[in-house]
Amino acid sequence: MKLLSMNLGRPTVVDHTDHPDGVTGIDKRPVDGPVRVAAPGPKGVGASGVAGDAVCETRHHGGDHQAVYAFAREDLDDWEGELGRPLASGTFGENLTTEGLDVSGAKIGERWRIGSEVVLEVTSGRIPCTTFQGHLGEKGWVRRFTRKGAPGAYLRVIEPGEIRAGDPIEIVHRPDHEVTVAFQFRAVTTERELLPRLLAAGDALHPEAIEKAQAYLARQT
Repeated sequence: MKLLSMNLGRPTVVDHTDHPDGVTGIDKRPVDGPVRVAAPGPKGVGASGVAGDAVCETRHHGGDHQAVYAFAREDLDDWEGELGRPLASGTFGENLTTEGLDVSGAKIGERWRIGSEVVLEVTSGRIPCTTFQGHLGEKGWVRRFTRKGAPGAYLRVIEPGEIRAGDPIEIVHRPDHEVTVAFQFRAVTTERELLPRLLAAGDALHPEAIEKAQAYLARQT
């Protein structure tokens, strides 16, 4: 398992974002050399946890629980076959393009050591938005991506440091519960009846997912 590509985005003006200034950092490109990763601060204040990476719409993206976004190269390759076009690493807006790691099969609370310094913890799956759809230029993309159910993973920073393309990835902790990224994604999108089962992941789960699960339980009672 390794970090195949480290990807950063720059603020770009587009016509497919609801950001007040019409900018997005979703178009991320591979970079050479080490990049520092650290907790950025609370959502709405902090942006990306990756130095030099732009997160423009901080109402919905960035912050400590969405500090880093990872997507598997294997899943990009699968989408290449379905879409009939090449997809460079970073195309899905991911900071980390991995190789040999089942990203959407990772458990909430799972911890990865990347290189010699950085430890990241899985918090949730990525929810597709209209900016993502506009960036890909695929009609019905939000629905199609959701139906696929392999959203990639958001991660929080447990131990900061520098990482670079080619660094090995090691799973240093894998919790003993059923809540994978794909399971969590289905629960908050298409299978709401699964929401109560998310709580087995405890505090490692993204706070917004915890709130959804608790609200669902309250409505049932």
